[in-house]
Amino acid sequence: MDMDEYLPPKGDDPLARLLQQDLGPLSLAELDARIAALEGEIARTRAKKESAVNHKASAEALFRR
Repeated sequence: MDMDEYLPPKGDDPLARLLQQDLGPLSLAELDARIAALEGEIARTRAKKESAVNHKASAEALFRR
């Protein structure tokens, strides 16, 4: 099974586009805003991951009974 099957198509990958953006023209305020937005997205992603791990653990515990 190829892990690429689970990734969005290359042309439609917002993360890839984000990583390719030129940061040169951004002002300090724009860079600070970008950092804040990305940190917020990191926190949201970590919360979703934690929820998924807890859900999986609950399901596994239920079926072990």
